[in-house]
Amino acid sequence: MTESATGRPPWLPDQLFPFKSHFAEIDGATVHYVDEGNGPPLLMLHGNPTWSFLYREMIKGLRDRYRCIAPDHPGFGLSRAPAGYGYTPAEHAAVLEHLIELLDLKSVTMMVQDWGGPIGFAAATRHPERFQAFVIGNTWAWPKSDPGTQLVSRLLWGPIGRYLILERNFFIEKILPANVRRRKLPPEVMAAYRGPFPTPHSRRPIHVFPREILDSRPFLAEIERGLAKLSDRPALLVWPTRDLAFRKRERKRWEQLFPNHRTVMLEGAGHYIQEDAPEEIVNAIRSWTPAMRPTGRVSDIPRPLAG
Repeated sequence: MTESATGRPPWLPDQLFPFKSHFAEIDGATVHYVDEGNGPPLLMLHGNPTWSFLYREMIKGLRDRYRCIAPDHPGFGLSRAPAGYGYTPAEHAAVLEHLIELLDLKSVTMMVQDWGGPIGFAAATRHPERFQAFVIGNTWAWPKSDPGTQLVSRLLWGPIGRYLILERNFFIEKILPANVRRRKLPPEVMAAYRGPFPTPHSRRPIHVFPREILDSRPFLAEIERGLAKLSDRPALLVWPTRDLAFRKRERKRWEQLFPNHRTVMLEGAGHYIQEDAPEEIVNAIRSWTPAMRPTGRVSDIPRPLAG
């Protein structure tokens, strides 16, 4: 394992991402991760097309209380995939498992959102003894095949989606900013999301995920079968009200899976909740008592006043 605090690309200024970069060699991949703060580990997992940069404000707000660990899946952010890597969620989950074992993480609180949910819960269901609580954003961890899901998966994986994602960088340039509902992402933030994917070839990891919504159904079914091992753990749900992909149905299912839960609604937030509502999520985590009794209560964290 090696560590580096220098040599960052120009699209990632230190003032925007003021954390030391750590790197681990895992199964031929060079895995970048942030490891900041002291306390029990808080493992933060990103989805598509983001990377650990997504959690920058949350890391700043929680590193006085938690050891914040935010890895980049191979092919995303500052991580590099080995030759022959397919960028599937099953492969990402295997790399994550090995990172957890390498760092010997125990009593982990895990935060997941988007594809971080299936990837993270794959690891958690295989190593339940290492996990003690969950912060669950808008995500899922079971097979989905409703008509809307099939349409999105096939459209984005098909010829039109392939052209838009690989040639036009559609996920970064259009989907990402359109699904941050409360604010416009500043140019320097967009540059940091754009930076890891400068060429059509580098965007292959982004393009694989839409296909895997359907093709990974056996992998998702395996995760679904293992969720009962974790259902006694406390869970904090941080759920946006303006996400088109994950709505009330998915939230209710998480609440049923984790009876010992608290739900915080993020009013007006879109899909990328870490960009839309970092302060509210930080406040929710800081005020959450994971050992609390089940309540099923839905509450709201007040939005901070504009400065």
